[in-house]
Amino acid sequence: MRILVTGATGFVGGHLIKRLLDERHEVHVLTRPATDLGIFGNDLDRIVSHRHHGTTKNMIDLVKRAQPDAAIHLASLFLGEHQSENIDDLIQSNVLLSTQLVEAMAVNDIELLINVGTSWQHYEDDDYNPVNLYAATKQAFRSILRYYVEVAALKVITLELFDTFGPNDRRGKLFALLDRIRESGDKLSMSPGDQQIDPVYIDDVSEAFVVALNRLRTGLVRNEEVYSIRSSTPIPLRELVAVYEEVTGSTLNIEWGGRPYRTREVMMPWSRGETLSGWSPKVSIREGIEIITRSNV
Repeated sequence: MRILVTGATGFVGGHLIKRLLDERHEVHVLTRPATDLGIFGNDLDRIVSHRHHGTTKNMIDLVKRAQPDAAIHLASLFLGEHQSENIDDLIQSNVLLSTQLVEAMAVNDIELLINVGTSWQHYEDDDYNPVNLYAATKQAFRSILRYYVEVAALKVITLELFDTFGPNDRRGKLFALLDRIRESGDKLSMSPGDQQIDPVYIDDVSEAFVVALNRLRTGLVRNEEVYSIRSSTPIPLRELVAVYEEVTGSTLNIEWGGRPYRTREVMMPWSRGETLSGWSPKVSIREGIEIITRSNV
């Protein structure tokens, strides 16, 4: 298939692009003018890049040029806690850009879309209760998407992602922090650590997109289907760090309870979402940490 991907240079996007190329798909990516595609190395000559300059007309034109069979929409701005000055960027990235994409798909008669949501749309296991403004903007686009499903015959699979982890993660998330203090010996103040998290290894996440893409191309999807991409074996943060210490043979200088839980901290992850048929996680947390550790040597 010819597939247009947004957010290609992010952690999930970078791994997914490599998987799609391995599957022999023709990959087109939507980028901003300043985007550096150097992370793809020798694969760069196998990727077609389309620069998006921010307007809806430009989006319509580039989708017309690409003529994809399907689009995978990964681009978003994640902020765990926003400041007032972040409002414009959150709406621009998570609502406006997303709407421009589906408008361009509708104008150009492109029907197949994989959208990305977040488990943080389900605080306290509710059908909808946003943990933060980021989650609220993801839900706002879902409401807009419903319109395009109804009037433009879009066929959509939305994958709600949980925590993701794996090698070459430049996001500065948990394992990057643990790697840093393991090497430096610095003290890290953390919450009490009783919150349960449900991390999914990046190769398993990429596999979920491939399974969803195959489902879309069968014609079984009639409007929008929503699936949770989770391990289903959540683990308390303290225990996850203990596994990391065991795998790496280290003792970390962590001050548990050194900072409070965040506002609306997720203590138990969303548990009631539907599982994508034909997909299940294969890599355990321990196995994933072992892979990350070997890749950093």
